[in-house]
Parts: sequence; C-alpha cells; structure tokens
Amino acid sequence: MYSKIPMPKIEWDEKSMKYVMCFFPLVGSIIGAVMYAAGSVMLRYNVNSLLFAAVMSVIPIIITGGIHLDGFIDTADALSSYGDKEKKLEIMKDPHVGAFAIIWTAVYFVLSLGIWSVVAQRDLPLIAAGFVLSRTLSGMSVICFKCAKNSGLAYMFKDAAHKKRVQLVLALWLVLVTAGIFVLDIKRAVAMSIAASVIFLWHYYNCRKNFVGITGDIAGCFLVVCELAMTAAIAIVL
Repeated sequence: MYSKIPMPKIEWDEKSMKYVMCFFPLVGSIIGAVMYAAGSVMLRYNVNSLLFAAVMSVIPIIITGGIHLDGFIDTADALSSYGDKEKKLEIMKDPHVGAFAIIWTAVYFVLSLGIWSVVAQRDLPLIAAGFVLSRTLSGMSVICFKCAKNSGLAYMFKDAAHKKRVQLVLALWLVLVTAGIFVLDIKRAVAMSIAASVIFLWHYYNCRKNFVGITGDIAGCFLVVCELAMTAAIAIVL
C-alpha cells in the first residue's frame, strides 16, 4: 500500500485493516536502511556531491512509488487556491496538476538537492531513523485527527482501525525511535526533534484551518515536508 516493494496481495476489509497503521513505520525502517546503505557507499567512494544528492533525493520516491509526494503536490495545489474548504478538497480530488503544484514541487527538489549535498556520513543514521519517525507521526495524525471527509484512504484506515491498540503501538514506535536518535547523537537528535515537532504543529494547524480535518493527501504532504525538515536540521548542526 505504501511502497512498491512486492508483497502478497491482501483484500482490504474491516478485519485486515484493523492494525495496518501499526506497520506504517516499518516501511520507513526499510527506506532508512536503503538510504543508509546507498549513502554510505557513495560517500565512501567520494561520489560527486550533486550526483549523491540527486540519488538520495529520489530513492524514497522510487521505493514508495511517489504516493506521499503525490499528496504534497495535491495539497500544494489546494492551498495555493486560497479557496474555502470545499474548493480545496475539490482541487485535491482533481487528477490534473496546477501551476502552483509544479512550482512547489520544483522548490521541494531544489531544497532537497541543496540539503543532501551537505550531508555527511555521521548524519546518515539519524536521517535513516527520520523515515521511521515521519511515518509514526503521520500515522498518529491519521488515527487521532478529525477526518476532512467521510471517504478516502485516511477515513477508511481510521474508521477500520482498532484505535486504542494502534495508538499504543504507534506511541511505542515513537518512544523507541526517539530513544534511538538520542543514543546516536544528542545534539543532532535535539535539532531533528525540534524540526519534526514544528512541522507536526504546522500539520495540525493546516488540517484544522484549511481543511477542517485530515485526508490521505495531507498526511502524505506532512510526511514529505517533515522528512525534508529533519534532514536539513541534522545536516546544518555543526
């Protein structure tokens, strides 16, 4: 569902969807492991910084199939309309891509290239952990935030979830990944945590003010922005 990794086909029904969000951070751990391995190899062999940044920018998109970037694009289009809630949600459903979506996607990739070009070997373990943290927070927002509409993936997963147990498992993921990053590097872990917290607060404000709730696209947008912000915070700390 949240990656292009081949898996056995599952029929989505109420039973199979009860705990699906518990495994969302696991996708992040796989992406993080691939990012760490690829980054370590390229840095070891002194690959050109621009090529390194380009490869590291696209690896998550290749693994996920761009599902979260799609949410970023749709959300950027909707927010740029400055319309009311209904107008924004209508724009997010439209399969066509607007000019502002293209502009903000270009901004995202320019920033991503710039940030990754200054990443060092010591940053990679924390950045890898960030892919778990972003999905933990995104999953928590889907389960805990009000839905903007009574349809769509976010509503489907939230409605079918065993909320208390899923919240407990995601809270455990959050504790484990947070403890892990502080063991790795306290200074960078603080910067990373601040960045994630600020973006999560923006995510909550965005859901309430602009959409009166969350959708799958908005959750994907948060994930993409959060990962970029955490990577930037880790890379700039001396």
